[in-house]
Amino acid sequence: MTETVGTWAGAVWTALNENGTLNAKDLKKAAKLKTDKELYLALGWLLREDKVEVVEADKVMTVTLK
Repeated sequence: MTETVGTWAGAVWTALNENGTLNAKDLKKAAKLKTDKELYLALGWLLREDKVEVVEADKVMTVTLK
């Protein structure tokens, strides 16, 4: 499972690198992830590595690379 989550994290990082700041829905689509679980596991990985910043405003979560 660790390898799979790492792959999802790489897809999320690439999507953010190519598109800049994205909300969760657009990020999931840009990274070509199938489920919210995949997105949130990938974000957890990237947060732990201090590679992304997540901000929630007006109930909308946005993600950007650090």
